[in-house]
Amino acid sequence: MATLLAVSVGLPKDVDWHGRTVYTGVWKQPVDGPVLLRRLNLDGDGQGDLGGHGGEQRAVLVYQQDSYRHWARELGRDDLVPGQFGENFTVDGLPDDEVCIGDRYRIGEAVVEVTQPRVTCYRVGLRMNEPRMAALMVAHHRPGFYLRVLAEGLVQAGDEFVKLSTGPEAMTVAELDALLYLPGRKRDGAARALRIPALSPGWQASMRGLLDQPGGQPGNAGLETTAAPPAWAGFRPLTVTALDEETRDVFSLRLAAADGSPLPAALPGQFLTLRLPGPGGPLVRSYSLSGTPGDAVYRISVKQEPHGAAGAYLRANARPGLTVEAAAPRGTFTLEPGDGPVLLLSAGIGATPVLAMLHALAAAQPERAVWWVHGARDGSEHVFAAESRELLARLPHAHVYICYSRPAPQDRDFTSAGRITAEVLRGLDLPPDTSAYLCGPTAFMRDVAAELGALGLDAARVHSELFGAQAGLTPGIAAAPARPPHPPEGPPGTGPAVSFVRSGLTVPWNPAYASLLEFAEACDVPVRWSCRTGVCHTCVSGLLSGQVAYSPEPVDEPGDGNLLICCSEPTTELALDL
Repeated sequence: MATLLAVSVGLPKDVDWHGRTVYTGVWKQPVDGPVLLRRLNLDGDGQGDLGGHGGEQRAVLVYQQDSYRHWARELGRDDLVPGQFGENFTVDGLPDDEVCIGDRYRIGEAVVEVTQPRVTCYRVGLRMNEPRMAALMVAHHRPGFYLRVLAEGLVQAGDEFVKLSTGPEAMTVAELDALLYLPGRKRDGAARALRIPALSPGWQASMRGLLDQPGGQPGNAGLETTAAPPAWAGFRPLTVTALDEETRDVFSLRLAAADGSPLPAALPGQFLTLRLPGPGGPLVRSYSLSGTPGDAVYRISVKQEPHGAAGAYLRANARPGLTVEAAAPRGTFTLEPGDGPVLLLSAGIGATPVLAMLHALAAAQPERAVWWVHGARDGSEHVFAAESRELLARLPHAHVYICYSRPAPQDRDFTSAGRITAEVLRGLDLPPDTSAYLCGPTAFMRDVAAELGALGLDAARVHSELFGAQAGLTPGIAAAPARPPHPPEGPPGTGPAVSFVRSGLTVPWNPAYASLLEFAEACDVPVRWSCRTGVCHTCVSGLLSGQVAYSPEPVDEPGDGNLLICCSEPTTELALDL
């Protein structure tokens, strides 16, 4: 029978780390006597990052004395004390390869249920002064696990765990952890996991991703958004065949293979990345494909910004016969299969990717119900106005709503004056099973997505595309005031050029940095990360061109055309979708 050796608690505090301040509750200390275990926490305990820790499904973290002995041997440590791994319960017994998801126990006056393995982030490495710790715990099959509180009550060191029932499917903590994080996973394992009612919602979503991942598709759909590999590696030459003026500041280019070969079909909503000559080095920019998916040529549409170097180059030089270098179509903002209602909602040049979706619907699913909602300043800036009208005329179940924020006196082809507001969205009478695709300014998409949620649309059906850099994710660290991306401080590096495409920055690599993640942080390029050791795939990014070396090797490789920036460095020039 398992015994509770120590009960440890700790409130979040600020900790210095690599010149930054981390707000974390990973420092736990054993307490004497009984402690009240409540639905969300032990009395006196707290978490600094409730997005990754704590809450009803993760009220109590358990780690085992046998794992303490294992790490003492592996790491050569004699200073490990209860609470060292950030756990609340240090136990003698309950090994990860025997405890099952859904197991129920009585401990003291409380009743608890096993909900998921621990998701190890960088903070356990911070507490242990061992940066590799998150990866080591997964690789050694010793993650620990979380408990949900079914009945509150007092607990204390010395209490015994009395097993009340075994979880359905008898899937152990170690088995489930390996299923998500380690290679060689099997779809039937994900199906088994989804039959366990106690499994936490986050892990259920990961298991559904694994179950729905097409056979043979690379990557880990439980941790990252996966897609078919890019149609070609790196950049290849494409030739401009035509230029079309759309509005006074938007023009479209049609591009064909320079060697005359057929171009691989792109998915509606994907983008194309161009590498163009610039005065200070190559300009690498991405543009959404706006034409009919499957056409013999690609069409991109470019908005010429007042100080946009790439747009200025294309405006000055793009004529039939010009050759440009292009990476293969990419992007996961794509029209998903199905026959349910669709909302295509955009503002300004955000119409570009959803126009490709409208082309696809008009060509292949004309009976599908479609809502086309677009916002522009006025008729002169209403991009693709005639083209979208012609496509919508082919859809008998189409609904159209056009907003002009400042309509000109001569404007007639719009529904209402003003912006796309909550009132406009409520008036659309969208069915609850509508799949929505949003593209436009960041704040606009955030507000629209929130309003669609308030109207009852499932968040999983609301998709959005950003033209610029994605918002950063720095768990436990307060967001710093936004700075435009810039070269790192100090003398320039001597390594290969690294292009952060979405951020519009190209800088030479400096081997003084341990990883591309650290390099990007030094440049104030927005990044997303959690473990920093190649486990969680939070940092997965698009590798448009180039090659990297990993150190340490990731626990599981990302999909083709992607990389993990937290544990990689360039071996050639790189173009990254960051």
